Amino acid sequence: MPTEVILPKVDMDMATGKISRWYVEEGAPVKKGDVLFEIETDKAAMEIDAPASGILRDVTGKEGIDIAVGEPVAWIYAEGEAQAAAVAPAPEEAKRKEAEPVQAEPVVQFQPAATAAKGEGARATPLARRLAAEAGLSLDAIVGSGPKGRVTRNDVEAILSAPAGRMEAKAPNAPRRSVGEPSASSQALPAGGAILYHAWLRQGSGRPIVLLHGFGADLNSWRPLLQAEPVDAPVLALDLPGHGGSGRTVPADLDAIAARVEATLAALDVGALLLVGHSFGGAVAATVASRSMADVRALALIAPAGLGPEINGAFLDGFVRARSEASLVPWLKLLVADEHLLSKPFVNATLAQSADSELRGVQAAIAERFFADGTQTFDIRKQLAGLRIPVRVIFGAGDRIIPSSQAFGLPGEIALHVFAATGHMPQLEQREAVLRILLEMARA
Repeated sequence: MPTEVILPKVDMDMATGKISRWYVEEGAPVKKGDVLFEIETDKAAMEIDAPASGILRDVTGKEGIDIAVGEPVAWIYAEGEAQAAAVAPAPEEAKRKEAEPVQAEPVVQFQPAATAAKGEGARATPLARRLAAEAGLSLDAIVGSGPKGRVTRNDVEAILSAPAGRMEAKAPNAPRRSVGEPSASSQALPAGGAILYHAWLRQGSGRPIVLLHGFGADLNSWRPLLQAEPVDAPVLALDLPGHGGSGRTVPADLDAIAARVEATLAALDVGALLLVGHSFGGAVAATVASRSMADVRALALIAPAGLGPEINGAFLDGFVRARSEASLVPWLKLLVADEHLLSKPFVNATLAQSADSELRGVQAAIAERFFADGTQTFDIRKQLAGLRIPVRVIFGAGDRIIPSSQAFGLPGEIALHVFAATGHMPQLEQREAVLRILLEMARA
């Protein structure tokens, strides 16, 4: 029997939810635990894992429409298991179908990566259509990055966040004011202070949490962390220069990157915030906090760069050069203590970036500038010593990229958390504990 995939209840008050994004296409193989789709509710967004391994078929849950909690949205068939001719409808549904006129043409099942019907214009996901309509964008003018050129949510958000783009356009889920409305401070941005590509990963109230990813990653790398438990604070993630959807430039130094982060926070009117940075993003976060241009009330650094000269230069070189799964995965395994945490979606997403030779070329130049000859050429210790805000540093004892011992000798008022049996990505390997630390800091 195939395994039913239902729309789960992800918060107490939830009666319906929307699938904002499918990660797996109809007919694709999946493994238990792979991310299947993302649910969008009034309060949050959450990725839903596959309950079994097999082939995803009979996808009935369409993107962008209300679906009742507990309603089946797809089925997972075991390898070799025959696909049912049709899924038996519920009694109410059967009655509706009896009353419907017979179609002259066969009904085509919904596929998450399917093209738009003829006459509907550009191919686009329902969520991309809604975001584009709200912002007054024409889908015909957007180059889609999805299968067969389909316009996705990321494509629309990239247009809205483009450096030369639309400060008046809406950015999704912004807290505390009309979405995307420029603040007074955004009218006087410094030269070269174009905002970075960004996304609000969670809605909520209270102090926003702002996330800066590490070298070679993008803002989507934070999504697994947010699945650990409900998050009631607004969460904003940025793509650093030369990464993700931000401009493909090689910054001169950490101050240049910090200025771009500050310009983005000002344009979005984020206000007082908890700033979180991983690895290279940790060095950027420390620089932003020390410059006092943004209202950083607390700072969390996860396996931060800049505490010592040593770094795994072979990893950096191998990572940016890898162009196939066979050449990429061995380097990805160095990121974690337990390689089983490298899910197929994680590998596929990283591999998709590796196929972008221009992107990896820019990142190779960034690595050469900031990690020349396998050495961290910058130091954030003096910046941290001058801070008068709560600071926590989080490391994995088994980090094979940046040694955890580099965190020793920091000022006594900086709290240090070192997790055993953990590598360079505590936010993935110890996500429940790390998220609790961040939420405690945001609520303080």
